[in-house]
Formats: sequence, structure tokens, C-alpha cells
Amino acid sequence: MLLDFLFPRRCLGCGRRGEYFCQECRQTIKLIENQVCPVCERPAISGRAHPRCQTRYSLDGLTSIFVYKGIIKEAIGKLKYKFITDLAEELIGLSTKYLPPGFHSEGIPRRGQPQALSTLIPVPLHPRRQRWRGFNQSELLGKRLAEKFNWQVRTDILARHKHTKPQIKLKGEERKKNIRGAFRIKPNCKLFIMNSKLILFDDVWTTGSTLRECSQVLKRAGAKEVWGLTLAR
Repeated sequence: MLLDFLFPRRCLGCGRRGEYFCQECRQTIKLIENQVCPVCERPAISGRAHPRCQTRYSLDGLTSIFVYKGIIKEAIGKLKYKFITDLAEELIGLSTKYLPPGFHSEGIPRRGQPQALSTLIPVPLHPRRQRWRGFNQSELLGKRLAEKFNWQVRTDILARHKHTKPQIKLKGEERKKNIRGAFRIKPNCKLFIMNSKLILFDDVWTTGSTLRECSQVLKRAGAKEVWGLTLAR
């Protein structure tokens, strides 16, 4: 293709032409070895929240795929500030390859027999920020991931109505305060949410403030189970 000739793909690690993740540099990518409880962030079986940590409105579990460093961090950064379609495709291709066992065809892992959660909700951007950026990275990546597993994607349920500071500029408690009250349920969605089991998707888990806030809003609206899924942590 002409675009490939004019703007050839280069590996994000070594700069070699051909693809964004060359075979050699893929060996440097680190996978999450131990999933953690989304409440206390200590190791947990399959990422399910510890019974002692679980609250009425907390996330029920968390699955992350990659360690947020090296070329994975570089790729997510490039996507966040300048969306590149073919880079997204390669990143999602890697992600689906390395999703933990039990996730691929059966949905989110549960105790005993896995039970599918087939509706994915990407974390929304505030409309002002989405207009400025031109896209919502979590939505674009989430849709590509959902296509691989035949999941339904719903962007008409959760809205970000409070324009907050970028979380990347904040730390710890500042992130919690910044994101508090930022999300709401869109009108006429409560019937769908009641007793639903949902996958809440974002690109990166750092302090977890955003996913926790979204989960609380969804649970207060009647969701039965909300599981977090991120590409990296």
C-alpha cells in the first residue's frame, strides 16, 4: 500500500521496519504473572476481589494483560495522543493472544465454572476532551477487542459529565478526588443495567481510581457484577 511505503511501520523497540512489535522485541514484553484484587491490589486468584475486600459497589475483579513498561507503554502512549489504526490492530492482536486462560471464549473467570460476561463498556471521555483528541482510545481499543470475542459494546450507558484534570498529572488521593462524581448513567439505561454482568474496559490500570468510580456508578444503578479489564497495569 502507498501509505505503508510513505509511512512504513517501525518497531517501537528497535526501529526495524515491518511491524510495530518485531519478533525480537516481543520477547521483552512482560506479562502480568499474578492478577490482583481490585480493592486491595494484592494477589488474588483470577483477579477476583477478596471476600473480605468486596463491598456492595466495588469491582468484582480485575484482569490485566501486560506490565506497563517498555514497548507496551510506548504503544499505549502513541495511541493516546495520536491514534494509529494499524498500531491498535497489532496491540489488540497481542492482547488477545496473551489473555489469561478462561477468558477467551467463556468471558470473565469466576469461581468454579466460568460464566460469560459478554457486554463491554469502555470508560468514556468527557465530550470536550474527546472533541479535542478526536477519539476515545478506550472505546476504539475496546471495540476491536470485543470483535475478537463477539462481545457486545455499549457506549450509550455510561457518560462522563464532569470535565476533570488529566489523571496522568495527578497521584494517589488527588486522582480519587479528581474523578469523584465524574460519571453518570445515561437516561433510559437503567432497565438494561439491572442485574447485568458487565466488563468495564480501560487501557491502563494505575491507581484504579477511574475504574473504581465507574464501577460504583454502575453498581448503584443496579449492575449485579462489574469486572475490570485493562491492557496493562
